[in-house]
Amino acid sequence: MRVVSLVPSLTEAIAVSLPGVVVGATDWCSHPPDLDVTRVGGTKNPKLDPVLALAPDLVIANEEENREPDLTALREAGVEVLVTEVRDVPQAFAELARVLDACGAPSRPRWLDQAEQAWAQLPESEGRVTAVVPIWRRPWMVLGRDTFAGDVLSRLGVDHAYATHAERYPRVPLDELRSTAPDLVVLPDEPYRFTADDGPEAFAGLPCALVSGRHLTWYGPSLGEAPRVLGAALRAARR
Repeated sequence: MRVVSLVPSLTEAIAVSLPGVVVGATDWCSHPPDLDVTRVGGTKNPKLDPVLALAPDLVIANEEENREPDLTALREAGVEVLVTEVRDVPQAFAELARVLDACGAPSRPRWLDQAEQAWAQLPESEGRVTAVVPIWRRPWMVLGRDTFAGDVLSRLGVDHAYATHAERYPRVPLDELRSTAPDLVVLPDEPYRFTADDGPEAFAGLPCALVSGRHLTWYGPSLGEAPRVLGAALRAARR
């Protein structure tokens, strides 16, 4: 089986579970750290000729991360494309199992069972809080409705302020974000790399949690650590 993955978290899931199966991945596929495969461009702008040159049996994509014209072009070139949809934690586990099965996994990997158990046995939260969750600045964009990251936070006791917005990733002026008076501002390090020096200064007087974007937005082996890693960062910001 030869697989090209256009989704960083799924690249990690396949590579960890089925060494040698992934032959191509995007420039953003950073895990596992020792991944040594042909790079085929970005998630939004993959280079289709290099993908086709790899003669994949299957290309793995996601309806949010990848563009339909690219996926259509691959199908028209005779390549099978599996497109995932992940909007919440249970769906992530179902799609991971589907992807690994399609890639030839002989059985369900242990890390997937352990990750699912970690989410099924979450500790009691210390009370629910409200948050704004920027994912970009210049312009400011935040989590809106129906997102995987929003569901992750909800399960950890964090209700984000734009969960019922008409858009999934709305642009919201900074003054409006501040005016919501959230209990917490959650700043991930991807897709925009918020840091201690880039982000918190815009929300003076509000507690800010700098969190791992991989644990907040990726659905793969990192799901097993996510409750602990994210939970610790969220608690630390509220002390």
